[in-house]
Amino acid sequence: MKFGKGVTLLIGAGILIASVVACDSNEHGGHALRWTAIRADAAGFGRAPVILTSGDESVLVDGGFTLSDGKAVADRIASIGKPLTSVFVSASDPDYYFGLRPITERFPDAKVIAPEDVVAAIHGSVAGKIATWSPQLGDNGPRAVADVVAPHPTAQQTLTVGGHSIDIVRADNLGDHYYLWSPDLDAIFGGNLVFSGEHLFIADLPGLAQRQQWITTLDTMLGRNPKIVVAGHAAAGIDNGIAALRFTRDYLTAFDDADAHTSDSAALIAAMRQRYPGLPGDSNLELSAKVVKGEMRWG
Repeated sequence: MKFGKGVTLLIGAGILIASVVACDSNEHGGHALRWTAIRADAAGFGRAPVILTSGDESVLVDGGFTLSDGKAVADRIASIGKPLTSVFVSASDPDYYFGLRPITERFPDAKVIAPEDVVAAIHGSVAGKIATWSPQLGDNGPRAVADVVAPHPTAQQTLTVGGHSIDIVRADNLGDHYYLWSPDLDAIFGGNLVFSGEHLFIADLPGLAQRQQWITTLDTMLGRNPKIVVAGHAAAGIDNGIAALRFTRDYLTAFDDADAHTSDSAALIAAMRQRYPGLPGDSNLELSAKVVKGEMRWG
């Protein structure tokens, strides 16, 4: 079953497969809550939009980076056969919303929403993001601000799918950073706070205090003892379990130690490569190290 170039289907058990395996929750009124994540390849930054279904509706958590990624998600939603009622965008990074156009074209009645600070951050940065990425994406991405599907602001603190509530959790002291918690699934959908099997992108939170607060947020997630954790970014073949939280936390701790013992980005990059030999996502490391060491501006 193909879902578009460079995209593989990731469902339920957390294994890269081409068949559908649903993950059920406790039922509410006979309606089980199911989740499906579609993991993009490295060209889509390993993103994983999540489709939640229950009763007669579907809700999408985040888009992807490219239009082909978005088409893959739209195709999958259509194959499930439950109307898409809303799309929740958890982050202002372009790989969370650049790929929304094919989805909203397929499901024009779906409401696209995001927390108010995420919406503000998108509006404040989208022109620059398009200028950066349009030459590389070409027809596989937006070429102008008018091509972008921007979410509408919401102050709601939960999403509802077929009677099931999913909590929208704002990370303390980290600005516009959110994750979702489903009590019925014992699941965390980690957005840009959770990585697995690849170098973290730290340029958005480059300060030591920010990174330490990120670790505190991960400790809070770990304290929920989730059965399912879908990392916002992950290498191919990564399992959707609590190990993603531990990986992200351990990486940040190692990065902080390496940062404290190096004087420039080259030394920091070398130290992290030594600690994580062969780890994918080297471009994340290189850019993050330059921003952290003050050699490059970001944002």
